[in-house]
Amino acid sequence: MPGPALPSGRVKAPAVCGSMDIDKLLHAIQSHRDLHIWIIEDLKLVPVPEKAYGNFFEEHCYLVLHVSRSPKAKKGTSSDLHYWVGKEASAEEQTVLGAFMQRLQEALCDSTVQHREVQGHESDCFCSYFRPGIIYRKGGLASAGKHMETNIYNIQRLLHIRGRKHVSATEVELSWNSFNTSDIFLLDLGKVMIQWNGPKTSISEKARGLALTCSLQDRERGGRAQVGVVDDEAEAPDLVQVMETVLGCKGGKLHTALPSKTVTLQQKSNVRLYHVREKGKDLVIQELATRPLTQDLLQEEDCHIVDQGGFNIYMWLGRKSGLREKEAAFGRALGFIHAKGYPTYTSVEVVKQGAEPAAFQQLFRKWSKEPPGSNHLSEATGKLNQVKLDVAKLHVQPELAAQLRMVDDGSGKVEVWYIQDVSRQPVDPKHHRQLCAGNCYLILYTYLQMGHVQYILYLWQGLQATAQDIKALSCNAEELDLTYHGALVQEHVTMGSEPPHFLAIFQGQLVVFQGSTEHSSKEQPSPTMRLFHVQGTDSYNTKTMEVPARASSLSSSDVFLLVTPVTCYLWFGKGCSGDQREMARMVVAVISGQNKEMVLEGQEPPQFWEALGGRAPFPNSKRHPEDSSDFQPRLYECSSHVGSLVLTEVAFFSQDSLDKYDIMLLDTWQEIFLWLGEAENPWKKEAVAWGREYLKTHPAGRSLSLPIVLVKQGHEPPTFTGWFLSWDPYKWTNNQSYEEVVEGNVGTIATITEITAEVNSFQLPKWSSNGRAGPLALKAFKGSQDSSESELEQGSKARGGSSSPSTSSSRSTVNGCWPREQLMHQHAEDLPDGVDPNHKEAYLSDSDFQDLFRKSKDEFYSMAKWRQQQEKKQLGLF
Repeated sequence: MPGPALPSGRVKAPAVCGSMDIDKLLHAIQSHRDLHIWIIEDLKLVPVPEKAYGNFFEEHCYLVLHVSRSPKAKKGTSSDLHYWVGKEASAEEQTVLGAFMQRLQEALCDSTVQHREVQGHESDCFCSYFRPGIIYRKGGLASAGKHMETNIYNIQRLLHIRGRKHVSATEVELSWNSFNTSDIFLLDLGKVMIQWNGPKTSISEKARGLALTCSLQDRERGGRAQVGVVDDEAEAPDLVQVMETVLGCKGGKLHTALPSKTVTLQQKSNVRLYHVREKGKDLVIQELATRPLTQDLLQEEDCHIVDQGGFNIYMWLGRKSGLREKEAAFGRALGFIHAKGYPTYTSVEVVKQGAEPAAFQQLFRKWSKEPPGSNHLSEATGKLNQVKLDVAKLHVQPELAAQLRMVDDGSGKVEVWYIQDVSRQPVDPKHHRQLCAGNCYLILYTYLQMGHVQYILYLWQGLQATAQDIKALSCNAEELDLTYHGALVQEHVTMGSEPPHFLAIFQGQLVVFQGSTEHSSKEQPSPTMRLFHVQGTDSYNTKTMEVPARASSLSSSDVFLLVTPVTCYLWFGKGCSGDQREMARMVVAVISGQNKEMVLEGQEPPQFWEALGGRAPFPNSKRHPEDSSDFQPRLYECSSHVGSLVLTEVAFFSQDSLDKYDIMLLDTWQEIFLWLGEAENPWKKEAVAWGREYLKTHPAGRSLSLPIVLVKQGHEPPTFTGWFLSWDPYKWTNNQSYEEVVEGNVGTIATITEITAEVNSFQLPKWSSNGRAGPLALKAFKGSQDSSESELEQGSKARGGSSSPSTSSSRSTVNGCWPREQLMHQHAEDLPDGVDPNHKEAYLSDSDFQDLFRKSKDEFYSMAKWRQQQEKKQLGLF
């Protein structure tokens, strides 16, 4: 039944749009940058400086264009055009932004996907552009049109930092009331930046918060600000004292943050497809289908809405839809959101036929951009045949290994165990190629890659295995992994869904028997009659499965082996190829030593049908190649929220997207990788279960038997690394922990001791009667920052005399200057009277100071203290 009639709103372009120089914009887009950002300022579109990317003012609107220039981007990959709306942006500015977006969209090719982003509710795609995070800035654009001030120390602000993989920082009130126990807060005081970590924050959240803090230190202070971290207030009293100078005395307990809203897999799996059309001035929507959706439901003459769980709305435009529909797309989507009662910040994407992003494609059971009749599978098989004689290519081209799912040609060392009475028992090498559907097996494969020993442990699960054996399979795999010091790549394989490399290590002669066995006898138990189905054309894709011994099990597309007490019949269907026949002849020796008799379909002897219990219908049409949908790989961070799996996608991923604190899921469509960072994580044991939950709840209705590969940091196989643009195998060697970074082992971060010395130089004021720092206190603290000589406040010390207190900075109390020769490389007792040996540089004339340090005194004193000391040591003034 038709849905409700809705306003079909359109954005009318205001006259100001004529001022936008489209040619100039398009010329800028031709640069080698992936990302381009413009801001709406005075109703004009103005480019944002690259150094200010990631900073967004709450009173403005922005256009963000991402053009993928990655060598691995597939042909026809769409670009992404986002319009971002600040929470304080005016309605007029939003209207202008929509008009600009429409103009720019028309100037760009049809492969651009349009996104609507609302502050605080941005899509994963949008957030992925900005590492290590997004900064929300209060108010409008800074004076003189400056998007970001650098080397400015007259600052007092409090940033609320939150998020896991995608971090954001929001400017909040300078008050303890803004704090909570679950998040991270950054008190930015110009020369000192203090990161306060809530007691309930995880180590990964602290590390990502620190990455954002250090990014601000580098971008806005040129690395000169001192950074301090408060993990435990009792262990950092000096830093807490500085915080209380600005924020007042901390009274009472801090509140617990409200749990953030997360989208669960169950919600993401709830997809519905609607047909959208106009009826007069109204918009009519009609539900067409629910999960799983199929691509043929989308008609090129029409417009459709795909509603994913109410958190993301896609407006799909058929290639034959008119200009009117394209202009009204966002208005229609917003009308749909209003009718459904969804939040106004609900994500909206407008996609055009032929330029659908991966996230949209994967909402459908199958997706293909190829013309009917094309054969992806044959192309992949052909590529595999080309490289099987040149294994070295797989080692030097990991992208090829990933596409073919082959780490090598399978010629490495193989060890096999089967599970019996919850423990593993070795299988005689003579029977390595014989598995049983009622058993579970561990197959350890050892190979060399670039001179290094590598391991893959396959956990093969028979379809008839007991729950006890399946549980014991994982336990024994963990025990074996401990023996190899965590170096095993673990791949969970379900019977019938074996990957190419698994088949390759058995050289195309893998045979799976029905039932179970203790592998104690040399031969497999043999019923009176057994029928085996041989599938494959070479040693990389052939497997043989025992099937019920009846005529209906046959198929004209393949080869079957019928084993009787006297003869082994090789039955060739009419549709089988010469390669299939050749592989079947190789398999016979593994199954039976009986006399072989070749039988062609239609020429079977009576004994053949008698052994199968008589004739019966069976499929006799040529089997179509398996579908191989053209899906792009996608990377997600895994986390748990109130017992539910939550995935955060990282778009345009690279090796830098992997963090030691992460559990990441890489979906290549043919298999699922779970990457485990080396840091401790209580959820690591849940990784495989998370992979299965991901498949179970996927909107496209994925097979639960898809291989799941467990990969540990530092032991990544080429079938994993090949999906990344580039991979540095030595990247993890110097990977510092959060604690090491805090301790200051990185040169750009001061140690806690240095920071304490810096803050001790401040003249901390007395508290006002209400326990908060009064205006004079804040002014005094601000003044100590603005003074470039705050470290000299202790005053001059006369040689042999008592010190005299200073009423202002040390430099202002110096009545005269001394020649450089009397200050450089001089011991304290050899200095002129009244010269402070700790600050000899202050007694240089301005010209001598400039000549020696190559900078002014103001520039020198704005630097971090440790850098000042370093330069003074080099000049003999320390």
